[in-house]
Amino acid sequence: MKNFFKTLKNIFSIEDLRNKILFTVLMILIYRIGVHIALPGIDPVKLSSTEQNNSGILGLIDAFSGGAFNQASIFALGIMPYISASIFVQLLTVLVPHFQKMQKEGESGRKKINQYTRYLTVIVALLQASAYVTFLEGLTQQSGAIITEFSSYFYLSTVVVLTAGTLFVMWMGEKITDKGLGNGTSLIIMVGILGRLPQSFLQELSNKSVTNGQILIFIVEMAILIAIIMGCILLVQGVRKVPVNYAKQIVGNRQFGGARQFLPLKVNGSGVMPIIFAQAIIFIPTIFTSYSSQEPGSFLYEITQPKSILYMAVYSVVVIAFTFLYTALIFNPKQIADNLKQNNGFIPGVKPGQPTADYIGAIMDRITFPGAILLALVGILPGIAERLGVTGQFANFFGGTSLLIMVGVILDTLQQIETQLLMRQYDGLMKSGRIQGRQSAAPVDM
Repeated sequence: MKNFFKTLKNIFSIEDLRNKILFTVLMILIYRIGVHIALPGIDPVKLSSTEQNNSGILGLIDAFSGGAFNQASIFALGIMPYISASIFVQLLTVLVPHFQKMQKEGESGRKKINQYTRYLTVIVALLQASAYVTFLEGLTQQSGAIITEFSSYFYLSTVVVLTAGTLFVMWMGEKITDKGLGNGTSLIIMVGILGRLPQSFLQELSNKSVTNGQILIFIVEMAILIAIIMGCILLVQGVRKVPVNYAKQIVGNRQFGGARQFLPLKVNGSGVMPIIFAQAIIFIPTIFTSYSSQEPGSFLYEITQPKSILYMAVYSVVVIAFTFLYTALIFNPKQIADNLKQNNGFIPGVKPGQPTADYIGAIMDRITFPGAILLALVGILPGIAERLGVTGQFANFFGGTSLLIMVGVILDTLQQIETQLLMRQYDGLMKSGRIQGRQSAAPVDM
């Protein structure tokens, strides 16, 4: 405990780090206040008493927005339109030559890509806001006058407010990245997810201890949850270290190179992208659910229920396939081999050039397969937990996108704090070892 308070003292004694933390907390506080501000013309009391069955993609959006979706908040869409636009533009930088060239232009290219992402965010936000208004009108028809004021102008005003809310959240995320601590977009998502944790925890505790008297089962659930979190940390940080030697060079009276380093290849090189992509693919059939029956046992019903066997099977196949696809798109063994050769580096026992590329590619294929299996398992764990009796909301914290994002963001943030401490000759956050974030395991600079 003494070391803990000493570490906190060291953190806040660094002016730059202290300002970053305070700025980040301020932005998060503003975001959480906005989550509880209802849209103009909405009766919050009537809306809270309305039974909403937000399963599937609606439940995912509500989880990422910290409950703002169900509350018809001005931040109801959250940061999801920006995330969708970023993913689409990121894929373009891999698949489209024009965007590939733009990405290689350095800072000017990055600014152009960011500008395209913002424009696309506006378009996505307008489309999702229009769909959200239709969703609210459907609730009004089912449950009464949720929309109470200036109903004739409600569509236009709500679309504008929701789009402006998304752009404001996007701006806050960028400001946190520039002036705060950690990646702003990821932090906002994590805060939204964690905002639902206390309510879900209390609901599960009440369900087990008060309703059924199963407090022991609740304790076992918490132990399993901790074990799953530890497993996710291992999945996020797991790397295969490939030894790399550099030839000695003598320039004047000084010797360069000759050191032995490691090329860390990540077990989960694709991050959380395969899970997000799989969820987007799985929930495409929900577009047609308004025109088809959702009777239990039907295909459209089973494919959108995380606890169904069909959902788990299709979901796992999509995650595994996209893990290999996305890893192949973002990981280029040929480029790494060329960089090693240019810097007089080589892998012991492997010839430079194409043999090195083949060797690195073979290792990456071997470690990607177990990584993909584990990622698919993490993705279906919420459904398994729900089938075993865990309440739906609390089951979401047993795996899936929510847990991976929380683990990754927390590790990244702690790593940045530790880096700031070490730069100023303080001890790190741990007595032994160093905290590795998601990005710390990237290939070494050549």
